[in-house]
Amino acid sequence: MDWILGSIVVLLAIYAVWVFNALVSDRNLVAQAFADVDVQLKRRADLVPQLVAIVKAYADYERATLTQVTELRGRLQGLGTGPSPQRFEAESGLGQALQRLVALNESYPALKADTQFHDLSARLVEVEDQLQYARRFYNGSVNQYTTRLQRFPGVLIARLMAFGPAAFFESDQREAVQVHL
Repeated sequence: MDWILGSIVVLLAIYAVWVFNALVSDRNLVAQAFADVDVQLKRRADLVPQLVAIVKAYADYERATLTQVTELRGRLQGLGTGPSPQRFEAESGLGQALQRLVALNESYPALKADTQFHDLSARLVEVEDQLQYARRFYNGSVNQYTTRLQRFPGVLIARLMAFGPAAFFESDQREAVQVHL
């Protein structure tokens, strides 16, 4: 009878180790996925000063958009490098402001014809596409991790080992950005 009880305890211990290892793997996947998102966010942030400088030369009176882009970029630099709801909110705002900035080319034919602006705009579109995929992968990783954290009996092990939740990277943009000139 003791060997049956011992076997049950050993099986439960093996299962607990498996759940713990799965939680660690999911948490690491979330961190890796955020690192991928962060790379794209840095690429986008590096394009901002160049775009602002080019548009500024053509559109001095579009200061509100230029100021907003510059302020959001500065705010993001002060928020650190990890995932947080505040950072995700600021990144979404920067994305919207950049869309308005790029849309200015419709009102300025000389800007639209500028090869440097065209190249930067194309790079920004490419970065935004890659960012969308990275964000989708990150959110999928967070979903998998969160599900494992909340399911029984994983929730017991997660609480015992102090595994915490991860934030989703949600966009507050629900409709196309309107540009008024």
